[in-house]
Amino acid sequence: MAQRVLILDDEPQILRALRVVLRDAGFQVLPAETAQEALDLAALHRPDAAIVDLVLPDEDGVAVCRTLRSWSRMPIIVLSAMGEEDDKVRALEAGADDYVTKPFGPRELVARLKAAMRRAAPEPDDPVLRVDALELDLAAHRVRLGEDEVHLTPTEFELLSVLMRNRGRLLTHRSLLTEVWGPAYADDVLTLRTHIANLRRKIEAGAGTPRYVRTEPGVGYRFAA
Repeated sequence: MAQRVLILDDEPQILRALRVVLRDAGFQVLPAETAQEALDLAALHRPDAAIVDLVLPDEDGVAVCRTLRSWSRMPIIVLSAMGEEDDKVRALEAGADDYVTKPFGPRELVARLKAAMRRAAPEPDDPVLRVDALELDLAAHRVRLGEDEVHLTPTEFELLSVLMRNRGRLLTHRSLLTEVWGPAYADDVLTLRTHIANLRRKIEAGAGTPRYVRTEPGVGYRFAA
C-alpha cells in the first residue's frame, strides 16, 4: 500500500502541483486547504508524513505542526514562501522536521520527504553510525575517519552523535544546545559555534566546504545525509 502524505496549502495551484508531484513519486495524497480540514484528515487517516504551509486562512501553520506533533511522530515538512530565519526556527521548534522555501524544486522536495520518512522508520539496534568514511561507535565511544581514529572530547562526541542520529534533518541551535548541554544553555549559541568549529576541524579532513556538518545561517545545523 502506498504511503499516505497529508498536504496542507490554501493555494489551489500549489495543491494541484503537490498532488501531481507526490502521486508521480508513488505516494497517496491527502489534500487540505485549511488547518481544520488537515487535522480532521490526519485524525481519520493517520498519514505517514505531512507537508504544511505556514500561512493559512484559519490558523497558523506553526500551530498545526505543534498539534500534529503532540500525538504523532510522523515527519512534517514545512513548505512556505516565508523564508525568514525566525519563521524557520518557529516551525522547527514546533516539531517540523525540515523546511523548504517556495518556489520549490519537485525533485528536491520528494528527496527531502523520503529522507525524513527514512529517519522516522525504526532503526536496527546498531551501536555504530556510519556516513561515508565517518564512523561513530556508540558502545566503544570511538570515532574513525577512514582508517584513522579521531580523538574527540566527550562534548564533541555527544554533539556528533546527535547530529549523526538526525542526519539530513535541520536542527536548530536551541534544540542542539538543549540536548547536548541541557536547558540552561538553550541560548548559548557561541558555545555551540565554538564546538562545531572544533568538531569540523577534526572530521572534515581539511575540506574547503564542510562535507558533513552544514550550516543553515541563523537557524542551526544539518548533518549531510
